[in-house]
Amino acid sequence: MDRELRVRQAAFEFLAQRCPEPDDTIHWRDLQSRFIVDGEPVILIGQKGIWKPKQLDLPISLITAPPKPNKPAPYDDHVTDDGLLAYRYRGDNPSHPDNIAVRRCFQDQVPLIYFHGIEKSIYLPVWPVFVVADSPGALTFTIAVEDPIALRPDLTIEQIDPAQRRYTTQLVKRRVHQAAFRERVLAAYRRTCAICRLNQAELLEAAHIIPDSSFDGDPVVPNGLSLCTIHHAAFDRHILGIRPDLVIELRQDILDAIDGPMLRYGLQGFHGEKLLMPRSATDRPDADRLERRYEEFRTIAA
Repeated sequence: MDRELRVRQAAFEFLAQRCPEPDDTIHWRDLQSRFIVDGEPVILIGQKGIWKPKQLDLPISLITAPPKPNKPAPYDDHVTDDGLLAYRYRGDNPSHPDNIAVRRCFQDQVPLIYFHGIEKSIYLPVWPVFVVADSPGALTFTIAVEDPIALRPDLTIEQIDPAQRRYTTQLVKRRVHQAAFRERVLAAYRRTCAICRLNQAELLEAAHIIPDSSFDGDPVVPNGLSLCTIHHAAFDRHILGIRPDLVIELRQDILDAIDGPMLRYGLQGFHGEKLLMPRSATDRPDADRLERRYEEFRTIAA
């Protein structure tokens, strides 16, 4: 296996270890000199949108910078309706060396990593991605995104075919939205579980008050709660509910159950307690959504 492909496969394995779930994000600092091949650090992301580490002849990653408050994005990178990523050239010269390098990735079908900026220093990594079209007139590359873990865990780079590539790109919009939703919700709650106050970010999730499958289950902070994995599962399964006045309720059968300390302290002990609130009033749970979800809890718990 040549060095180009070997480094890329090692990079994919590194990301799979750091981001095992589809909406896992990674911090900029964890992409700087943390990835070693042949005793040398390979940097996977840089200041430029088209990034080539010194060990390779071709780029290894494409980056869309995180949005900045009150400033338009410098490049109009976006996911199209059919799930493909429209990625803008660097500058307006199709013959810029960076654009030529990405064009070579297109011609040779070289796999890349796409880093979508969610918040400052926080990125959603998507890999492997492939350039499937080059449009100099529009100054745009078209990128197909592969999700081998979701589709076929045994898939290797050599086995990927264009049909599978296009099919799995439909997951991209959902992943980007959910990753952004998680980051915004956790930030609003200061990376703390709103029920138990656990502040280990690796164990926190953004729970929807109204599920995202509903027409108004929007991925916005007022429709979210920062919950640890246990309390998120309990909330989703109607083991616990949250009243419109922000008081936590446990189902009666759970309150009556006799079990070990996890049940007693992890669930029953929070019955009647109040939910932790974000500091910003605009980030607090939407009262109408909470009331609807609580009525659903009461119906199921009855």
